[in-house]
Amino acid sequence: MNKKVFSLICAISCSFIWGTAFVAQDMGMDHIGPFTFTAVRLFLGFLTLLPIMLIQGHHLKKINLNQNAKIFYYLILVGFMLSFGNSFQQLALLYTDVANTAVFTAFYVILVPMIAYYYFSKNIHWSIWPSALFCLLGGFLLTNLESLSVKIGDSIAVLNAFMWAFHIVFISKLIKIYNYPVIVACLQCLIGSFFAFIPAIIFETIIFSNILLEYKELLYAGVLSSGLAFLLQVYSQQNLPPAPVTIIFSLEGVFASIFGWIILDQFLTEIKIFGIIIILSSVIFSQLVPIYGKKKYG
Repeated sequence: MNKKVFSLICAISCSFIWGTAFVAQDMGMDHIGPFTFTAVRLFLGFLTLLPIMLIQGHHLKKINLNQNAKIFYYLILVGFMLSFGNSFQQLALLYTDVANTAVFTAFYVILVPMIAYYYFSKNIHWSIWPSALFCLLGGFLLTNLESLSVKIGDSIAVLNAFMWAFHIVFISKLIKIYNYPVIVACLQCLIGSFFAFIPAIIFETIIFSNILLEYKELLYAGVLSSGLAFLLQVYSQQNLPPAPVTIIFSLEGVFASIFGWIILDQFLTEIKIFGIIIILSSVIFSQLVPIYGKKKYG
């Protein structure tokens, strides 16, 4: 299979799991706080990938603290961004619904091309900019701004989008210097879990019996959305630049809205359905135009 096609499939699969996980995230805070939920789900993600990482353990020997300090720097950085990206996402869900949180998280579709251009210092294909803007427009059509509490949640979700934007860009940087997706995905979950446990201990009461009450939601968000999906994210960024892959990741807002409607009865109006169509069209446009240009101009 073509490497880019494989990465494309990974990106779409990743966005599907992330989108459906918003429902589990929303339902999983009846007995625990957002930081506790984040810490546990990321630790479960680490445990999910740990056996595979141990099989590839000989690659860990290639990391030397003195010679490869940059690898450690990026691992700590992506772990931090992963931790607080998830934590702010959970906080936003306390104030607003699944669709709004997913949509404002997808604000990173605008931020990533800007950050990527700055860090990678190379041109972004022109199709990315209109695609990102239309994704943002479609996202706003999916939102519901009827109350102050919703606006607070949306503001937190926008802050969360900044975390995800830097996370996506730095994953691309890291995978270029240390191209072992399983190890990267596993270690970032462990580091992210550690960062989330700190505010959980300070601001929340961690009771093991309460954590067990949310085991179904935590297993879905931990094993699938953290373990499997973050591995798929790293694989997708192996062969796709950060800006185009971000457009595909924005599909999580579409999946979250649809499953929020199906499972949580968070109704989709005609305007929201139109927003979904706009996002889907933007994703298709961003992927087909560069391919057409290559065929036309060689």
